[in-house]
Amino acid sequence: MTVQETLTNQLAELDKKYFIHPTSSIKEQQENGPAIIFKEGKGIYLTDINGKKYIEGMASLWNVNVGYGRKELAEAAKEQLETLPFASSFATFSNEPAIRLAAKVADMAPGDLNAVFFTSGGSESNDTSYKLVRHYWKIKGQPNKTKIIARERAYHGVAVGSTSATGIKDFHHMTTSLATGFVHTESFSPDALRKTIEAEGADTIAAFIAEPVQGAGGVNIPQDGYFQEIRQICDEYNILLIADEVITGFGRTGKMFACEHWGIVPDVMLLAKGISSGYIPLGAVVVRDHIHQDFIKLSEGTLLHGFTYSGHPTACAVGLKNIEILERENLVQNSKEMGALLHEKLKALQSETNIVGEVRFLGLVGALEIVKDQETNERFSQKLAPQIITEARKRGLILRTVVFGDSDTIVFSPPLVINEEEVNELVSILKEAILEVQKTV
Repeated sequence: MTVQETLTNQLAELDKKYFIHPTSSIKEQQENGPAIIFKEGKGIYLTDINGKKYIEGMASLWNVNVGYGRKELAEAAKEQLETLPFASSFATFSNEPAIRLAAKVADMAPGDLNAVFFTSGGSESNDTSYKLVRHYWKIKGQPNKTKIIARERAYHGVAVGSTSATGIKDFHHMTTSLATGFVHTESFSPDALRKTIEAEGADTIAAFIAEPVQGAGGVNIPQDGYFQEIRQICDEYNILLIADEVITGFGRTGKMFACEHWGIVPDVMLLAKGISSGYIPLGAVVVRDHIHQDFIKLSEGTLLHGFTYSGHPTACAVGLKNIEILERENLVQNSKEMGALLHEKLKALQSETNIVGEVRFLGLVGALEIVKDQETNERFSQKLAPQIITEARKRGLILRTVVFGDSDTIVFSPPLVINEEEVNELVSILKEAILEVQKTV
């Protein structure tokens, strides 16, 4: 056994003994050890401890927007760590990076989304928004407006509140601690939302929450007109609209924020992932001026909600530098252009294979359906997407599946720095993997 093999085995055993992995099969980990132990990354590529190179077709967890190996972000963190690594933002204490990042986010956000509460990630942003909108209605003299309407197939996180808002039932089954006050309605149906509001009573509903593009639910993209009608319904019934832009924010869809595709301004916008490109934990909740002004005028005493790392100076310094890179390198436009190219290349697989169904994209987030019959959209009795991504990984491409319910879907969200040559490489590997699995059916 070589020195490298010995090291790999040692790390695998330590992993099994000491590391409980998030959103992973514990049984699989104990039987096979970690799937890959990564060592380094550059651009769209990751390299494992044995030197094998992979295209990271998901930007890890939809989030490494500016790609791997950005020394500027490391330098921004180092400079801040040497100056002021951490300082509390409680009791109105503040720091320059948090102030400047809040101002920058407000400047970038649609409409009058101008006031920012910082978190450490998407689940915290979601749970924070539920508390803030309920607080808003309480100080407005309507304390019974507490319910949050979410959508089927939605994903909003794994804290107690955000799990409860999530509309994918699999996430509900692992726990007995779901929160009350959450109602789910049919995705992409304004009529269903209206019926849900009238059934529950508008005077009991605080907010409606939606991802502009459903991510973990299968990259489901709304038709034009849907969000405009949703905005009108929320206004009609005096309900706040929360846009969960945790995945879609900061260029992922070919706009800085996905809401801009439909020209709507939510009352609350949730951010994370792309705000720091995953280089450091960071998230945010952005609220419109009318909400912030009512907080200022009507709140009394202390706003008793906050995280130790809200407004973390180092995280905010990295976030600022990350946004600078996004803007300087025009990565939002690159997302639009390379997303269109990837969409075109993947649609070609419909004629080059027998099992590729619908392909859908918005910027650099997309999905490819696996079907038994391309004409009728009939599915296989056994899910093939997991087999395909296993074959792709063997060939150096990391992707993700969505197999909830009847879904048999491969999803994509590569780093926004991807270029034409790399798009071609990704598609070539995926085609090989699909054809390999196709032989078995």
